[in-house]
Amino acid sequence: MPFRKPIFATALVLAGAIPAAAEVVGKVGVDWVGNDIVIEAVTDPEVKGVTCHVTYFDRSIIDRLSKGNWFEDPSNNSIACRQTGPIEIGDIDLSEEGDEVFREGMSLIWKKLVVNRIYDKANDTLIYLVHSRQVVDGSAKMAISTVPLFDQPVTWKNGKPR
Repeated sequence: MPFRKPIFATALVLAGAIPAAAEVVGKVGVDWVGNDIVIEAVTDPEVKGVTCHVTYFDRSIIDRLSKGNWFEDPSNNSIACRQTGPIEIGDIDLSEEGDEVFREGMSLIWKKLVVNRIYDKANDTLIYLVHSRQVVDGSAKMAISTVPLFDQPVTWKNGKPR
């Protein structure tokens, strides 16, 4: 079983450590040892009407026992974000680094799956980036998805940035 245990995740949510919640919406078995690809729906807490679907590889107990490296899952992630309702944008970070929307443990303490949201003002687009954050060797594996806001009825709670 991966580190994503319900009790630990619940404790982090209650402590305010996870910016957004995710719901498992799909799980596909990929081999006979029980490895799976998990699909989670992530809603952005500051952007209503946008849902991101994030995938990751979930190693089985058999795979962990046979290959060692008991506590880690690979950093192979993908993301697709779409408008799923009327868009209402709250207080978002407009800097180049943007906001961390979602974070989930991929190992005991060393690796996190992270989704960042960045607003591309020049193109009026929300960019969602999924990547792995590691304490030591950072991962170059990442994926992005965009949600164009151009010509969409978007409500900005604090007014549209100029």
